[in-house]
Amino acid sequence: MTPAELRAFCLGFNAAVEEFPFNAETSVFKVLGKMFALCALDGDPLTVNLKCEPELAVRLREEHEAIAPGWHMNKRHWNTVTVGGLPDALVRELIEDSYDLVVAGLPRAERLRLDRP
Repeated sequence: MTPAELRAFCLGFNAAVEEFPFNAETSVFKVLGKMFALCALDGDPLTVNLKCEPELAVRLREEHEAIAPGWHMNKRHWNTVTVGGLPDALVRELIEDSYDLVVAGLPRAERLRLDRP
């Protein structure tokens, strides 16, 4: 997965936006103001921080060398994923899971707003 493909995938979710609250190099992808992915798209290697269920986060770290506790994040809920170290399909699944977790934590009215066309 290239940086452009990662960016396009993140922005393909309903109401997803890209912001740069930390610096011009760090993309923060949000849904309704809540972060679901954080990435330096020009990083080498390309990594992305993604939200994850705590139990699954630990299991993924044990199973994949390319998945580590979230760098500068709450390590219980966030993983840092080295994109080139995993199949693209798994990276997409992890990004989608992160987005879904964030959406699930939104107030009901905001979740309903996302469901409208």
